[in-house]
Amino acid sequence: MAETLLKVPLLKVEGLQAWYGESHILHGVGFEIGRGELVTLLGRNGAGKTTTLKSVMGIVEKRTGSVSFEGKETISQPSDSIARLGLAYCPEERGIFSSLNVEENLMLPPVVKPGGMSVAEIYKLFPNLQERRRSQGTKLSGGEQQMLAIGRILRTGASLLLLDEPTEGLAPVIVQQIGDLIRTLKAKGFTVLLVEQNFRFASTIADRHYIVEHGRVVDTFRNAELAQHLDRLHEYLGV
Repeated sequence: MAETLLKVPLLKVEGLQAWYGESHILHGVGFEIGRGELVTLLGRNGAGKTTTLKSVMGIVEKRTGSVSFEGKETISQPSDSIARLGLAYCPEERGIFSSLNVEENLMLPPVVKPGGMSVAEIYKLFPNLQERRRSQGTKLSGGEQQMLAIGRILRTGASLLLLDEPTEGLAPVIVQQIGDLIRTLKAKGFTVLLVEQNFRFASTIADRHYIVEHGRVVDTFRNAELAQHLDRLHEYLGV
């Protein structure tokens, strides 16, 4: 497997193991992300991609190994402490509260570090949310709910965004908008770790890709190298 070694990784994961109850899901995951990079975890359903994100955030029942953020080991820290370091997780199911309107959903997470985006800045990034700010959160379209879920974590001051399947179930035109948004966030200096099944979408935004299979990282490609490795990628992803 090709190794990508970064001089000063923002996030470094080594030998990460994770369990749900008695089920052993991750079997020694390892990867690195440099500050300002956009990196994807690609793989089939059940490969361990989402569990990897949750394990980085400390929201699995049990994890061992090493997860280092800005040189600080976090493997023994609870998830709230990890969030305060500057990591934020946007789950695939989005987690929009039906009892709250758009603005209340947006304001729900606490600010954990200085430097987060203001509500005005978020509305500038997502004009639709400003127009719908008094609407019930779950009355939004799927694309608007995804924008709300991402916008919500931008207030927190996080510098590393963990995005889980942000394009899942969305129409192609909305997928394109989500891609434009993620590129904008990268240009603003955010670092992004993206779980994605659609490698065609991933190839339009990512710097590098890690392939996850059976709870392990089994390969890695730079985005510029994808064309040379399409046969291997198809084999890994079953596409």
